[in-house]
Amino acid sequence: MSVDEAVVRALAIGPDSSTVAHTIDITTLGARSGISRRIEIWFHRVDGRWYLTGVPGPRNWYANLRAHPRFVVHLKHGVTADLPATAAPVDEPTRRRVITEVLELQNRPEIAARVSRRQNFDEWFARSPLVEIVFDDEQLQAVSSASAG
Repeated sequence: MSVDEAVVRALAIGPDSSTVAHTIDITTLGARSGISRRIEIWFHRVDGRWYLTGVPGPRNWYANLRAHPRFVVHLKHGVTADLPATAAPVDEPTRRRVITEVLELQNRPEIAARVSRRQNFDEWFARSPLVEIVFDDEQLQAVSSASAG
């Protein structure tokens, strides 16, 4: 499968990207049920790699990915694509970098106004779910590797 340039552009999000650009759907398998579950979520790109995270606390999508790491990323704004992927664990230095960048987005005035308080790094670092998205497509892996280097 050849990766469409529109897909590469949709995945080329950064700190100045809109919240719409960060918004995707994912389909996971239920941790206990094994039933497909599709949700809307933000994804992030840090150092050329893609991540899923969320506010501190337990999340069903995270439990699902821990039990069944294979999932599908559904791009939907400006391009429609279903991209098979695997959720990979994140080491502590990477976690620190990713959470730092995610909170820069979360604490932007236009986003922070939607929540009652500024997001706290220590709380996010200790309690937020976080996985790396590793796309099955070798061309997307190459894009990620080239961006990170």
